[in-house]
Amino acid sequence: MKRDEHNMNRILLLPAWIVVLLLFPLPAASSAFEISIDVAPYFLNIQNAEGQVVTVHTSIAYEDVAAHTVYLNGVSISDWKADDRGNFVGKFQMEEIKALPLYHNDYNSLTLDGITVDEKPFFGQTDIMVINVIPTADQE
Repeated sequence: MKRDEHNMNRILLLPAWIVVLLLFPLPAASSAFEISIDVAPYFLNIQNAEGQVVTVHTSIAYEDVAAHTVYLNGVSISDWKADDRGNFVGKFQMEEIKALPLYHNDYNSLTLDGITVDEKPFFGQTDIMVINVIPTADQE
């Protein structure tokens, strides 16, 4: 008899949960908005020891970005600034980017992810050419 009472209580609570869900819906997942990015250098030479940073120029306003949330293919940002137009520019340690699983002598997709100061996620994606060429004395 106790089991029947327990089942009856569960059945009676079901409509109450439906009402709660209808009155208080779960927040919708916010989707990230896309920005445009340009990466320098466009040709990333794995063998070149002279470069220190990979720079990403964006189309999002500098003051809109929570800079500490910005990553490039999972690599955290090392420095940032505003360009002449007031857009966000991120800098990433080149050695960390070179350590990513990259295809040599081919194009590789780089994705910048971040969150705005209003907690809205954004992303930008572009391709760069990754080469693996040992510089000669003429090239240095």
